[in-house]
Amino acid sequence: MTNIENVPVVVEKKSLLPAWLRAMRPKQWVKNVLVLAAPLAAGRLFEPVVLMQSAWAFVSFSLVSASIYLINDSRDVEADRLHPKKRFRPIAAGELSIPTAYALAALTLVASLAIGFWVAPLLGVTLASYWVLQVLYSLFLKHQPIIDLAMVAAGFLLRAVAGGVAASLPLSQWFLLVASFGSLFMVAGKRYSELKEVGAEAGTRASLERYTKSYLREVWSISISIVIMSYSLWAFEQRYTNMLWGIPWTTISIAPFTLAVLRYAMKVDQGKAGEPEDVVLSDPTLQVLAVLWVIPVAIAVFG
Repeated sequence: MTNIENVPVVVEKKSLLPAWLRAMRPKQWVKNVLVLAAPLAAGRLFEPVVLMQSAWAFVSFSLVSASIYLINDSRDVEADRLHPKKRFRPIAAGELSIPTAYALAALTLVASLAIGFWVAPLLGVTLASYWVLQVLYSLFLKHQPIIDLAMVAAGFLLRAVAGGVAASLPLSQWFLLVASFGSLFMVAGKRYSELKEVGAEAGTRASLERYTKSYLREVWSISISIVIMSYSLWAFEQRYTNMLWGIPWTTISIAPFTLAVLRYAMKVDQGKAGEPEDVVLSDPTLQVLAVLWVIPVAIAVFG
């Protein structure tokens, strides 16, 4: 039996957004900027047609992810009420009824698939695949250790793939490796932070009871190594084809990229990466490193 008195007390700031919109977790839609990764890597993001298709991919993924958030929060309402932060979510707090949440979930799903298949059939298939995988995750796969990591990581990966299929762009092997293991790194880091913050016995996530900090640390350590190595190999491969003014800009980008990844890893190790979007939005150092990475990559790709 969980002792609620042992759960840390967190004071939630009041939001001006209505409960139905907060239940869709608009703050977490920042994850969907991953749809821009493939067009950016291909150097075609700012072509009008590609930019428009990428924007629609962002909107459709925001809608389909909102559908999943509504379903998850409706199913996990009792567990969320035991969590120091999740208990303030509209459904757990009783601000939005479960039937209304399911109705909104259906509406956002239909809107997402309509946009996806209209933009590109493969985008629609990607969105449908994401929704099916995440529903299976919500129903029972989230209780299976390792499988739950793979399912959530697949969600990040499909976001990255969506931008490519929406604009009919080829996806390189390095892009897929960075996206895949980067996703696994973020998910393992999220679980590690949850385990460190609330512990395995808090009753907030069944799979946490079967993980240990040392195992999750090993998973995200291996993942981060593969991400840095894969990105570096891509950067060295591009140093001649994307050279401007005689400077290998992609090679230079390895430094801020590695520092940014290590900075995020530090947040994971501190147990502060339970919500990846919060880490990115609240850490000025990480934001500066991101800008320092984007500049040489942009010069190399668009120069």
